[in-house]
Parts: sequence; structure tokens; C-alpha cells
Amino acid sequence: MIFDFGTNEELAQQARHKIEGWKQGFRLGEKLSMKFDRVTAEAAAEGGKSAKKGKEGKEGKDAADHLTVLVKLAFSDHEKLSYQRWLDRIPTEEPFQRAKGEVVRAGGPEFLKAAERWDALD
Repeated sequence: MIFDFGTNEELAQQARHKIEGWKQGFRLGEKLSMKFDRVTAEAAAEGGKSAKKGKEGKEGKDAADHLTVLVKLAFSDHEKLSYQRWLDRIPTEEPFQRAKGEVVRAGGPEFLKAAERWDALD
């Protein structure tokens, strides 16, 4: 799932807290994971490359950073019901419902592109 939070850093951080709470509360471990894709204003002007910011980047926080949150569900084949429940639940929960969301399914036309984007964020 890909959620576009635009420049709303606070809402994106709420999403991160929500995911972390679910992982702990439901003991999901690596079945539910997320990554931030942050594009700074400078990078957007240079062609939209993602920019990694560490803790030092938060000091000079640029309000024009564009934030996208990628959420990955990694349930095994015998957990199809759990997978479907989380797939249905996450986009309807606050703060995800306020972001522009997209579900990318394995085998779908956009899956390879989304998987490459996920891997590039390591």
C-alpha cells in the first residue's frame, strides 16, 4: 500500500505510530512493515529523487518535503483472511484515510515498480 501524505509531516508520523502500535499490539512482527519515502524540495527540482534524512536532517526541516509512506503486508499463504482484514482495515483508519492511498497487489501491473521502490529505500 502506498499512502501520499504530501507535505503533512505530522500526519505521516501519526501513521508511523499507528503501524508501530499495531505491530506490538497484535504481535505482527515482520508481517506488517513500513518505510518513508521523503522527497525534499531540492530533490524535486532535480527530478524527484528520494532523499534520506537522518536525525540531523530534522533540525533544518523543510516544510516542502513530500512524504510518501509505503506499507508492506507479508502474510503467508495460509493467512489469507488476516491479510485481507489488514488490507481492508488500514486505508479506513485515521490517519491513513486522510492520505491519498493506493493498494498494489502482488502480480499486479504496478507491483514490480512498487517493489523496486521499496527496495531502494533501504
